[in-house]
Amino acid sequence: MFAERHYETDVVVTFIRGNYYRAGNKGHEVRDEAETDVMNAHSFIMCSVNKTQMPKSELLFDYIEKEFKYNMVVDPIINLKTPLSGFLFPIFTEGASDVNRVLYGAEKKFKIDDYFVEHVLNAQETMTAEDDKIVFEEVVNQVVGDQMNTSTLSKVYDEIFQVIDYHDEEEEEEPRLDYNDVEAVLKKSGIEDVSTEEVKNAFDTVINDTTVELKASNVVPKSSSKSIKIKTKVADVAIKPQDLKYVRQVKVDGKLCLMIEVEENTMIEGFEMIPEALFKND
Repeated sequence: MFAERHYETDVVVTFIRGNYYRAGNKGHEVRDEAETDVMNAHSFIMCSVNKTQMPKSELLFDYIEKEFKYNMVVDPIINLKTPLSGFLFPIFTEGASDVNRVLYGAEKKFKIDDYFVEHVLNAQETMTAEDDKIVFEEVVNQVVGDQMNTSTLSKVYDEIFQVIDYHDEEEEEEPRLDYNDVEAVLKKSGIEDVSTEEVKNAFDTVINDTTVELKASNVVPKSSSKSIKIKTKVADVAIKPQDLKYVRQVKVDGKLCLMIEVEENTMIEGFEMIPEALFKND
């Protein structure tokens, strides 16, 4: 790796070999309460690639000599807080080692070192949460276009949340969406004239792979927070995905307006707003 890659500073590669301990089953025989569970050990290797940096220059006060002295430190410091890259092998799934996967860490979010993954780990990159979201949005754009009203988008999110909730109740593994599932979501959301072949071709166009399955929780905004941000020239609004159905974009007197349905009069600077009627010019 160092023969092919050039780093701006000196780097230090650290390897750690350890064991992950997990309580195992006691077995079928009756055991005393004082006896502890059997511990299963899973070996792992952790690697961290860190850059070095020279320490900052400082002035020290010598109380004996009663004078300031220059503190000179020539030993470089290893920056352990922000590794350039690293990995954990194998990963642990439900308490068991999975030797077919490796956990990779990068310096910056969504900035994967392709050379490190391919030549050092000898692994294939998997799709990130951001990748799933981008692919889903592009596929939907290919099928229905890049324009959609808030009512339809809200129904799309609701359908996906129902899929997630159903799998949570059944205690199955995290749900994923293939092109058939995306087609079903769009149809249940009221989007007409959607065919299986059309959605399949959209997957092929966007990612060149019709067998891809997108993690359902990655393609929708977080339901526990106001994760949908609506930015306008006048104001910014943040809402939860399930509240998107109360928002509409309408035209009044030829002007685009953002309308939010509320259950009670709103308060602005201590004043209760009086409902106003909207009139359209003929």
